[in-house]
Amino acid sequence: MATSTILSNPVVTVNSVDMSDQCTSAVFHVNYNQLTATAFGDTDNKYVKGLGDHSVDLEFYMSFAASETWATLKSLVGTTTTVIVQPSSGAASATNPKLTLTGTFLAELPVNFALGELSTATVTFTGGVYSEATS
Repeated sequence: MATSTILSNPVVTVNSVDMSDQCTSAVFHVNYNQLTATAFGDTDNKYVKGLGDHSVDLEFYMSFAASETWATLKSLVGTTTTVIVQPSSGAASATNPKLTLTGTFLAELPVNFALGELSTATVTFTGGVYSEATS
């Protein structure tokens, strides 16, 4: 039976800073390179898992106050850090997994300024070691 989950209290941590109060969207991409394992005589393509190539896209409201979005992210551009996303603030479990990218790289910090709108920034952290904690 299909079920739906409405997120009401997700947790987003970047570089050990809880940024949940500024984050509006998180998209975790768990991806592995596809390597061909097709040999002579095969009639169909075969593939095996290669290196992980993970990323996470985070959308934030841009706040320039001390210890907020700008202050946290600006010093991370061009460096590696750890990003953690969890559906709820409770303990990690099978229904509340803690998704982590360790050693993930932030290449740029694009900031959107538009008249009459809240300023936002959508950032992508790429690479790093993916892990999922369920306990």
